[in-house]
Amino acid sequence: MSTQPRIFITDQDHHRLMALLSQVEGPWAEALEEELGRAHVIAQTEIPRNVVTMNSRVKFLDEATGQESQMTLVYPQDAKLEEGRISILAPVGMALLGLTEGQSIDWKMPNGSVKKLSVRSVEFQPEAEGRWDL
Repeated sequence: MSTQPRIFITDQDHHRLMALLSQVEGPWAEALEEELGRAHVIAQTEIPRNVVTMNSRVKFLDEATGQESQMTLVYPQDAKLEEGRISILAPVGMALLGLTEGQSIDWKMPNGSVKKLSVRSVEFQPEAEGRWDL
């Protein structure tokens, strides 16, 4: 993972994702653990509204293909790609976590290629809407 911008995560998301890591293993679990280790943990009530948190709906661009997508970043049990819900354990989901609008990241995919993703906008963020339960 060559380009690693500064990322932010809520204390609640950090706690929940660490619990998730205790239940899964493998290379993507290790990659998520690495991301959590470099994240700046912020109180749920203090997270800026332009940060991709868990259950955020984000519009992003694949720089290589020019394809723009909109996805909601969810926990594995809630993932349904056909409904636009991507798991935090998917490479793209993991790459988006903690980024802010306008940030880009280079992310290594399972096939060894590197995707450059850019966050266009955070369309919905639970914390910004006072949805502390999500």
